[in-house]
Amino acid sequence: MAYRYAIYWAPPRGHPLWREGCAWLGRDPETGERIVPPMPGGMAEQQHATITAEPARYGWHGTLKPPFRLADGESEASLDAALRAFAAAQAPFDVGRLVVRPLSGFLAVVPAERSAPLDALAAACVSTFDAFRAPPEPGEVARRQRAGLTPGQQANLARWGYPYVMDEFRFHLTLTGRLAMDEAAPLGEVLAARFSGALAEPIRVEEVALYVEPAPGAPFILRRRYRFG
Repeated sequence: MAYRYAIYWAPPRGHPLWREGCAWLGRDPETGERIVPPMPGGMAEQQHATITAEPARYGWHGTLKPPFRLADGESEASLDAALRAFAAAQAPFDVGRLVVRPLSGFLAVVPAERSAPLDALAAACVSTFDAFRAPPEPGEVARRQRAGLTPGQQANLARWGYPYVMDEFRFHLTLTGRLAMDEAAPLGEVLAARFSGALAEPIRVEEVALYVEPAPGAPFILRRRYRFG
């Protein structure tokens, strides 16, 4: 059994956004392939490795239900069956334009405007699969509380095990870790240009994916995709 599971959205394998995102992070979480990432002009390889280390470990994705350990009595097989049934009941939908923007100190690909169907899908994933989630460990709760949560985020942490869900949810595909203020703007321009072709194609959400963390601190793996309908 894996250490943690997560329900994510991943761009379709044939979509340029999948290829570009995996290339930037240097890893395809579905095949395990290591990719030599393209270096922005003037950026050293070590600098790139540092700013992408955290998102690269989680793999290219947009979070729907954050990583969780399985509750007692549940298994990957039971989660798989529930995800299949959940996906079968969903209808595909289009998402508006995606753009590269700063978000809480890091850079990410985000919707240019809020997408109600996307927010609803994430809320459904959080609530539907809450029964599969073991309570967060005390150390994890303390670490998140030290981040200075708002009352709403604190309530989410207590109810759902994670602060940034439901009304606090902001869909994003993470490109970097936290950046210094003088890094974010120039790198954002570089990444906006780099991803312009991938973001020119329309995005249609028609599946979700199960990602697994096989051991504490190990890179997440895309285990399988679940088509809607």
